[in-house]
Amino acid sequence: MAKPAQGTKYRGSICDFPDFDPSQDAETLYNAMKGFGSDKEAILELITSRSNRQRQEICQNYKSLYGKDLMADLKSELSGDLARLILGLMMPPAHYDAKQLKKAMEGAGTDEKALIEILATRTNAEIQAINEAYKEDYHKSLEDALSSDTSGHFKRILISLATGNREEGGEDRERAREDAQVAAEILEIADTSSGDKSSLETRFMMILCTRSYPHLRRVFQEFVKMTNYDVEHTIKKEMSGDVRDVFVAIVQSVKNKPLFFADKLYKSMKGAGTDEKTLTRIMVSRSEIDLLNIRREFIEKYDKSLHQATEGDTSGHFLKALLAICGGED
Repeated sequence: MAKPAQGTKYRGSICDFPDFDPSQDAETLYNAMKGFGSDKEAILELITSRSNRQRQEICQNYKSLYGKDLMADLKSELSGDLARLILGLMMPPAHYDAKQLKKAMEGAGTDEKALIEILATRTNAEIQAINEAYKEDYHKSLEDALSSDTSGHFKRILISLATGNREEGGEDRERAREDAQVAAEILEIADTSSGDKSSLETRFMMILCTRSYPHLRRVFQEFVKMTNYDVEHTIKKEMSGDVRDVFVAIVQSVKNKPLFFADKLYKSMKGAGTDEKTLTRIMVSRSEIDLLNIRREFIEKYDKSLHQATEGDTSGHFLKALLAICGGED
């Protein structure tokens, strides 16, 4: 499996629009929504070609020019998948993630996949911003929300990830060997000698949730040297349920984050129905971070471009907007 080179340059598909004029854009959007029926083409074309920072400026200009809330106007003009996508692009990233987490915990069932996908892949700075946005938007801490919606070991792992306490440094070879030893013991490849199972489990969780990415890459290499097994494969074999899923997501994210998202996008479009929510969430949240890298991993692994896969699986204005975010054919 392709490893990202150290210091891989992550690139989004959307960046600042040159010759940006927020009041001109506000006027274009206002005209697109005036009167009976809206010009969806004009709306999606404009919003998908501006960066998030620029979209926030358009919102302010729209308010001062027309005394109206752009988000509310868009909400009343658009519906379904297209509305979710366009409104998602209009939200500041941390507030968008906070909303996705809130949605994942709403109602009867919890969407564990969405919780894992977000919390296992965000940087410390992103996690901290999400915590602030969550508190601001829902008057409750993210930790409290997770506490009341999940349980057991899974809950402890998510809360640990949600504190955004991952170390930022490089690797420490000596400690990496010790960490690999703990992993080997908890995954039952080595004889247990470092204490009882539950304290080992806590140590294993600490390692995956708080060590830096470069350090964890070294831990995974040491694990292979020590056991002849790949840590991801072993977790899949030895663990089960949500705990297994969250640990696998962390390992995949550490190994190659764009590939992790490429796999998720592929699965969202595979088979009979489309999982529009996952497709939308990843396209929106990665558009300015690493969507070009995700596209590259996608075509390398699945022998077709993200553009082709999307075309084959969605339609109408939703498809047009997704392709605009995708930013071209590979």
